[in-house]
Amino acid sequence: MTELTGQPSAVESATNIGIVETFLDALRDEDLDTAAAALAEDVVYQNVGLPTIYGRSATIKVFRRLAGRGAFDVKIHRIAAEGPAVLTERTDVLTFGPLRLQFWVCGVFEVHHGRITLWRDYFDFLDMFKATLRAVAATVFPALRPTL
Repeated sequence: MTELTGQPSAVESATNIGIVETFLDALRDEDLDTAAAALAEDVVYQNVGLPTIYGRSATIKVFRRLAGRGAFDVKIHRIAAEGPAVLTERTDVLTFGPLRLQFWVCGVFEVHHGRITLWRDYFDFLDMFKATLRAVAATVFPALRPTL
């Protein structure tokens, strides 16, 4: 915050964007120690429509279960911040063996004192269902497999 206006500074917004990008890159690279370091101890992780996960260890546990059995990838299309709020429009990819699910996600992150305190993702369940159908079809017809 700038002292004169009480508004978030451009530096603060850029720093918070960098924290979110580092976090998502670490998840993609299965660098779970770096990902965990970006999260506050009491982080709230919400995939809207699914149960909320509370805490850093529970959030990272989700990705530890994925490690070795699947993969996560991400392509950020747009990212913007104002103060602690960082908004992302992105494509996420979950890969399980030959199945590659690629779907659109809008994410809201809140960053306080250099750590992510809220990670809330919005996605369309119909889009996820279609991604699953495409992934199954692509196991038979590899040309249907989407790329980022």
